[in-house]
Order: sequence, then C-alpha cells, then structure tokens
Amino acid sequence: MIIGNNNAASDIRYLLDRGYPQKGAVSFVCNHYRLDEESRYLLSRGVLSRAVSGKRREKFLPCDKIKGNNIVIDGYNIIIGMESILEKKAFLCDDGVVRDIKGVFRNFKTSENTGRAIGLILQFLKGKNPSQVCFLLDSQISKSGLLARTLREEITNHGLKGDAMTSKHVDYDLKRSDDIVASSDGVIIDAAGKVVNFLFCIISGFPHLEAGVGNINEFQGQVE
Repeated sequence: MIIGNNNAASDIRYLLDRGYPQKGAVSFVCNHYRLDEESRYLLSRGVLSRAVSGKRREKFLPCDKIKGNNIVIDGYNIIIGMESILEKKAFLCDDGVVRDIKGVFRNFKTSENTGRAIGLILQFLKGKNPSQVCFLLDSQISKSGLLARTLREEITNHGLKGDAMTSKHVDYDLKRSDDIVASSDGVIIDAAGKVVNFLFCIISGFPHLEAGVGNINEFQGQVE
C-alpha cells in the first residue's frame, strides 16, 4: 500500500519545532503511520525544524562565490547525490538541500551513472571557474584510490586545476577547511566555515536535472 508522506512530514516537523529529538520524532510518527524503512530514512534526512532549516539557508553562499575561490568537495556524498538525481532518487529537503535516498555510502560501487555524475559536476565547476578544486574521498571505502585517480584525470580533462585524495577523516577535514565546502551532510554544513548548496547549484545551472528531484512533502512511501 502506498501512502503520501505529507502528513508524516508535517507531524515530524511539528514535533521538531517544539524541541523533540529528531530520532524520537521520526520513530514515533513513522510507527504511527506504519511506514517502511525507505520512508523512515528519507524523512529522517529531509524533515527538519524550521529553525535549523532557516539557519542553513541563510548560511549558504551564492553559487557564484565559487568563481575564483578554492572549493573542497565531499566526494562520495556529492557523487552519490548526483547519481541519485540522474536515477530520480533524490529529494529537495526542508533546508533546501538535495539529498539521496539510496543509503549506499559504505557499500558504494561505481556504475555507468558514476561517470555521468562526475562529468556533470566538473562541467558545472568549469562554468564557475574556481581557483582550485579538491575532492576528498573516504579511504575506508573500497577502491577509493582508483576513484581518486579517475577524478584527477577528469579534472585535468575539463581544464580545471585541482586534486582528488583519500582521507581517513573526511568529515573532520571538511569541518576545519578554510575553503568553500560542498556537501549535503547537515552536520558538515552546520560546522563548516563557508559552504555552498552544491547540488542545488548544479540543478540551477542545468534545469533539465530538475526532473530527477522530488519534494520531501510529496514523497510517496510504502506502508509496512
């Protein structure tokens, strides 16, 4: 049975606005509506209190600020997000950030969409003309070194200056970076000094990609 999650999203948001912890609010509402795991995963990532959403929206730098500046990219987070847009498995969340519902981070494997995703990311960056581009990849994920090498080659092929490297502590590196940070991870967005709503910027630059992004309030989930 399919159910519209607009009521669930509204109920979760109502509780969050009144100070309830996110995990408890999502669990309580999803249990009430008997929603499946995919619905719970999406709602836990996409529904936020109005205070958190507003603070993040105000923090984002304009997309054009990328020009002439260094940008460091949360590699797997952004690549998986871009793949999800291509696969129509991405949603616009309360804070204006586009997030995936794939939940494949630790089990990530390259596919035919990986190359397309990287190409679109770099095509967008070429148009914005940053000073330097750096992709950070979690070294714990299999074949991160190979993906870093591919990214370095593609950065050069697109006429950009930059690098791709692996790290055992990507989140820490991004939070402490002095450069503009590109990530859809809420914890990183909150902690980073300078951050851009990167996937939303790409969609704004390539309007045909909008078809791959749903709205959190219109998500159709399954009842368990």
